[in-house]
Amino acid sequence: MSIISIIAAVAENNAIGKQQQLLCYLPLDLKRFKAITMGKAIVMGRKTFESLPNGALPKRKNVILTSLHEEGYVDSFVCQSLEEALTLCEKEEEVFIIGGASVYTQAMPMANKLYLTRIHHAFEDADTFFPEINFAEWKEVEKEVFEADEKHAYAFTFYTYERL
Repeated sequence: MSIISIIAAVAENNAIGKQQQLLCYLPLDLKRFKAITMGKAIVMGRKTFESLPNGALPKRKNVILTSLHEEGYVDSFVCQSLEEALTLCEKEEEVFIIGGASVYTQAMPMANKLYLTRIHHAFEDADTFFPEINFAEWKEVEKEVFEADEKHAYAFTFYTYERL
């Protein structure tokens, strides 16, 4: 059985996006995302897939959740449910849930790990939010703090949690 991991950049008010875009540009977060997910299966909703600037992410098994069976999902697998996607990925060592909000909500009860980037800012104009986390169910296993700098407009912290 695969490890089911959720990976997300989440603001202090649990915001994760605005108009199908990331809240801000954090190069170190993007580098971490790439390093952690490379060579792995990634599961995302249709809107998340459509927000990717160049389509399917290379060197990863891209799985898109959608009820629409349209053409155009190049280098990807299409599933109608999270359960179907996880069955498709059952031989993978680790499967990453990469968004959006409804997919995160569906996956939270079955997730084994959380890779969170906590952005130390509240984005009041956000329109997409991460589900509430019951931290009593999770153990922090890694933490790395970063201050704002010339490349990062906001301070942020990388966290890794494992389910108790």
